[in-house]
Amino acid sequence: MEYVLKTNALCKQYKNFKALNGLTMNVPKGSIYGFVGRNGAGKTTLIRIICGLQFATQGGFELYGQSGENINEARRRVGAVVETPSIFPEMTAEENLKHQFRIIGVPSFEKVKDLLELVGLSDTGKKKAKDFSLGMRQRLGIAIALCGDPDFLILDEPINGLDPQGIIEVRELILKLNRERNITVLISSHILDELSKLATHYGFIDKGTLVREMSAQELNDACRKCVTLNVSDTGAAAKALEKLGYAADMTYKIYNDGRIDVFAQPNITQLVHALDEEDCELITVKEHDETLEGFFISLVGGDSHD
Repeated sequence: MEYVLKTNALCKQYKNFKALNGLTMNVPKGSIYGFVGRNGAGKTTLIRIICGLQFATQGGFELYGQSGENINEARRRVGAVVETPSIFPEMTAEENLKHQFRIIGVPSFEKVKDLLELVGLSDTGKKKAKDFSLGMRQRLGIAIALCGDPDFLILDEPINGLDPQGIIEVRELILKLNRERNITVLISSHILDELSKLATHYGFIDKGTLVREMSAQELNDACRKCVTLNVSDTGAAAKALEKLGYAADMTYKIYNDGRIDVFAQPNITQLVHALDEEDCELITVKEHDETLEGFFISLVGGDSHD
């Protein structure tokens, strides 16, 4: 698998506080990577290091396979909105984009119209950015980040504080950039429910350490509704389940400790009868339906890091 970003045991120390503690993560090319953690977990610190706004105390990272002295060349392929959008409130959306083109040395403004249309701000005219809604400002910030035509976009809490309509607009924009322009997106957030509508991959950070990295499919499997059976003989139980029409690895999963997770709602009477025919005893039955937030809490524990 090809990776846009790879970090290796990154550390960032501020006097007596370690914001990053040996963080190792991998962002696949073409993915929407949900970088999940509570406030103060180290998300923004990592983003600032990747963007060159801070330096790591230890460890390293690669962008498109480049590191060390070549990292600045690779950063030209990166666009970012860190903490708050970098916009000038007294300027219009068009003026903000033209100003950004001047900063990065692009001599022509021919892409301004297309960018405004892309982010849904083509009809804002002479309206100044200070009069935009929070969602409009966020989309303008993304447009500014796209001025350098990046293929890796980093967004720090892009939906924080937005109303429902603003969240939908930003979500649809991110999906469009990923699917139509093949832009890899790293989104830091603590709002798992919204990330689940976007992300193809996840990294969970706690106290500056990546505690788990997984695909969206793996997360869905971990959180989907199931019935957990404890049985006397898993092999016999597998035969019983297959007779009832359940397929191995698709609708049930066997563990070494006598557990079987059935990702359905089986008829318990039929199940007990089928198990009995295979001389298998059903010891316990328990329903399991973990939410995304519950999974996150199970990874990082319940204390607050704010």
